[in-house]
This record gives sequence, structure tokens and C-alpha cells, in this order.
Amino acid sequence: MSFEMNETNAIIPHDAKILITGAGGFVGSRVVGALLDQGYGNLRCLVRPSSDQTRMREASSGERGANVEVLVGNLLSRDDCREATRDVSVICHLAAGVGKSFPDCYMNSVIGTRNLMDACLEHGVLKRFVNVSSFSVYSNADIPRGGLLDETCPLEPDPKLRHEPYVYGKVLQDQLVFQYAETHGIPYTIMRPSVVFGPGKVAIPARVGVDTFGFYMQLGGGLPICITYVDNCADALALACFKPGVEGEVINITDDDLPTGSEFLRAYKKRVHRMFSLYVPYPLFRLFCHGWEKYSKWSQGQLPPVFNRLRCAGYWKGNRYSNRKLKEKLGWQPRVPMHEALDRYFEYQKKARSAK
Repeated sequence: MSFEMNETNAIIPHDAKILITGAGGFVGSRVVGALLDQGYGNLRCLVRPSSDQTRMREASSGERGANVEVLVGNLLSRDDCREATRDVSVICHLAAGVGKSFPDCYMNSVIGTRNLMDACLEHGVLKRFVNVSSFSVYSNADIPRGGLLDETCPLEPDPKLRHEPYVYGKVLQDQLVFQYAETHGIPYTIMRPSVVFGPGKVAIPARVGVDTFGFYMQLGGGLPICITYVDNCADALALACFKPGVEGEVINITDDDLPTGSEFLRAYKKRVHRMFSLYVPYPLFRLFCHGWEKYSKWSQGQLPPVFNRLRCAGYWKGNRYSNRKLKEKLGWQPRVPMHEALDRYFEYQKKARSAK
């Protein structure tokens, strides 16, 4: 099966049909709005039967002449995938397994993606498959603390050792896309957002620290945390749907002027909620994770190794990040500067706490 691309300033006309999976989610609903802002008004939004469609419908309301079709379906159904991909030129694939079990994340991230791409091959009209991956798929084991983590870095070689089902599913999902591109000619672009934050997300980004043990442990330290504001992320994903010249590319999404973990937590305490926190240096927490791994092995898995050295490195080792490729390849610029993004986020957090 071959796919042709129109080499203009966009690979599709404005009336081309675009499928957004996971369109009812935190990011997906914003992607709907971002595509409408770019003049693409023929959208098919795939949502699960249990999805809350409020945010998606708010994003598409008031758009004259727009054809925003809502399709309720399940990517584990091949019939639903055939219906979803019918007459579709571009797919922005955000739906993924986010559960706490490996089978759930494998089914919803990998099997669902396979079904979607198989359906595309049957129709034979696809011009681009935008697979929305994650920053968490990278391995920084061989990158020094403070070193650059970018698109050239390897994936986790054995993701199940991270003991994070979401990461496991995402690594295998990316590998599947690479495989289908090689064997079937699927025209893909992989986008890897860093941690997405903004109004609608209540929890402090995990890159800052954890509160598992009854108090907040700050682990982000004095190095930048990789985050992107939800509207900026949505703009990047929308651009990936129609900009030419990014076939077969992997592009990270992270904002400008990234705060350090310490700066983020100080601002949170000042603007939202004063709370007790304890700073734990990375080497000390890594040693703790090593001990947790040993005890898990000794107990034969009675205490799962949820804290392990690979996860510790991935989240809290501390690296530098670049959005140079995002800007050069897609012409992206952050719509919302970091200081304003943080203002909006902390204001939302404050209101959410007051409403409890």
C-alpha cells in the first residue's frame, strides 16, 4: 500500500477529514480547538463510551461551518477502527492505556494502535499518522546528571523493569509504529510531550516529587523539570497534523523557560497551599530505590518494586531539555509563556482546593 503526499505548505487541504482519538481527554479536547483555530473544520472525534465530552464540545462550540463529528467507539474493536478511519487523511492518535496494570496498558496502547493502523491500510488514503507518545519512553541511564536529553536518546531497552505500565505500553506502541512504517509504509510522525500541566490537572507534576509516604518529598532539585502547558502542547500536535517535511520524525514537546523543581514547589507553596516538604537529594533517593528493589526481590514480589533505580533516574536524575527540533521542523512557538502558564495553573489549583 502506498501513500502520496502533497508537497505544499500543508499536506492536506482545510476540508480534509482529521481523526482525533482520545478527543475527550485533557489534551485531546484542546487539540480539537487548536485544529479549528488553524482552519481545519472537518474533524472526527473518537471517544470512549465512558468519556466526558464536555471539554471537547466546549472547544468546538461556536465554530461556524465546522463539521465536528463525535464517534463513540473502542479501539479494541476492529469494526470501530474501520468506521473511525473511513475517509480520514490524518490521524492524531492520543488514546492510550493509562491504567495501573500491564495488560490494560498493552491492550489500549499497543493493540488499539495496531487495529487503527490496520484499518488505515484497508482504506489506503492516509497521509499522516501522528502518534502521540511520551517523554517517559526515553532512557537516560547513560546520560550524566545535567546532560541533554533529546530526540537522539534511546528508548528504555526493557521497559517492564521501570514497573510503570504506562511507560511499558508507550515504548511498545512506538516500536509498533516503527515496524508498520517499515513493513507497510505507514507515513508517521511521533510526538513526545513532556509532562502536560494546566487547568484541569490537580496533582503536582511527578517530576517535582512524590507524597507517597504521608508527606511531600521534593526530588526535582535545582535542575529544570520537563513540562509543557496544555495549550502549547495542543498547538504542537495540531501543527504535526498538516505541516510538511516531518515524515518519519520524532519530535519532543517541551516549553521554553522551564522552572526547576525547587522553583516550582516554592511557587506552589506561595500561591496555592503552604505544606511541609522535605528535599531529598537524588543520590540519597536513588540509594533508597536500590534498597526497595532488593527488598522486593527478597520478598519475592510481595512488595512490588514501584520505586526502582530506572524510574528514579527517569523522573528525578535531572537533565537539560531542548525544543529546538519542534521549532525548526514545525515552526512552533509557545502561545502561552511559562510565567503566564504557571499563573493560570496555580490559580486553578487554588480554586480547586477552595472548592473542596
